Amino acid sequence: MHLAELNIGRLKYPVGDPRIADFVDNLGRINAMAERMPGFVWRLIGDGSNDGALDLRPFPDPMMAVNMSVWETVEQLEQFVWNTVHKRFYARKAEWFELMSAHHFCMWFVEEGHVPSLDEAKQRLEHLQAHGNSDFAFDWSHLEHVKLWQTQRCGGAA
Repeated sequence: MHLAELNIGRLKYPVGDPRIADFVDNLGRINAMAERMPGFVWRLIGDGSNDGALDLRPFPDPMMAVNMSVWETVEQLEQFVWNTVHKRFYARKAEWFELMSAHHFCMWFVEEGHVPSLDEAKQRLEHLQAHGNSDFAFDWSHLEHVKLWQTQRCGGAA
């Protein structure tokens, strides 16, 4: 089994706004780094650019941004999120994204070779919101053997 993850966020400003330029301008670099990490399998790409999926709008709110990827193991995703330069950008998320009152991140296991759809990912996130952690959809706190998120996250829920 591989691990899929979905992370959404509501941008504070439109993509072309200079107040989020540091985020947008570095997205390609961070995504390229993810692709070079051990265990990386796949990531959602919008228009084919390395900037990810900023052009996709899977939610009714046009300010919602989405990130989705698949990794061989939880531990490999954990290393990328909390032990690379990605962590520095995560620490600045409050500059670029609104604080969300609902779950904005979830993970679930997929068969090796399966590429999850946005509809599948949204269903997993909705399930996590409605029912809490389960084997169907979960956050970092559901995984007892991964601990970096507890010591290195930057405020708020995982």
